[in-house]
Amino acid sequence: MPLGAVPRRRSGRRRPASQETCRRGSLLPRPRDWPGHGSSVRAAWKAASRPSRPRALSTGARQMEEQDQINARHNEKARKRQAFMQAKIAEKTDEKGLLIVHTGKGKGKSTAAFGLACRALGHGMKVGIVQFIKGGWATGEKAVYAAFPGQVDHRVMGEGFTWDTQDRARDIAWAEAGWAEVQRMIADPSYAMVIADELNIVLRYKYLAVEDVVAGLMDRDPMKHVVVTGRNAPDALIEAADLVTDMVQVKHHFHAGIKAQRGIEF
Repeated sequence: MPLGAVPRRRSGRRRPASQETCRRGSLLPRPRDWPGHGSSVRAAWKAASRPSRPRALSTGARQMEEQDQINARHNEKARKRQAFMQAKIAEKTDEKGLLIVHTGKGKGKSTAAFGLACRALGHGMKVGIVQFIKGGWATGEKAVYAAFPGQVDHRVMGEGFTWDTQDRARDIAWAEAGWAEVQRMIADPSYAMVIADELNIVLRYKYLAVEDVVAGLMDRDPMKHVVVTGRNAPDALIEAADLVTDMVQVKHHFHAGIKAQRGIEF
């Protein structure tokens, strides 16, 4: 360079290289070095140079994947629950006759007891049923029991509800006769289950002494089941029972003006 000459500054632009390394690590010629380079060629080069990304799942595929995860969690919870319940059931090894009480203001006390009778019949068990109070009703269960003369002993005691008879002495006499039938069935080893329907009503009106009834129910074969139904079960009976269900009335059609109907109430 001659003395005193000013050196030319180089431009900030780098001269294009004939090749450069793309992000994938492969060597691709730049699009300007390709013959006939144009917009389509440049777009292809950019697409080849761009790093690959996982393809997004479609909405349907994503929903299926989420459902598979939900099912897997459900199956795992069910498996743990099954193992827990099987362990709890394995701990219970004893059998005994149960004293069962259905009480409360809700509908279904007698109905549930008759359902137990049906289940017992299915196992070939003999069932004794004594119905207090409901003497005047032609019920559907009475017709069913008539079809099992050797398996069901169905006794209806009384002449109807207390407001129908309006005779306390007669009600007490019927209650005592019904209790005598219950005691007979309890003492007879051929009966596997005895149902005293509406016995709690009799106890509430003091037609029978609670202590005598509880003592009689407890003095039975250890494998015999006894079911007592009716509102207002006395505390002594609840204390003596093995299973007590309190039927709660949430809603009843009677309050909407609908009368008792076949197949529902009788």
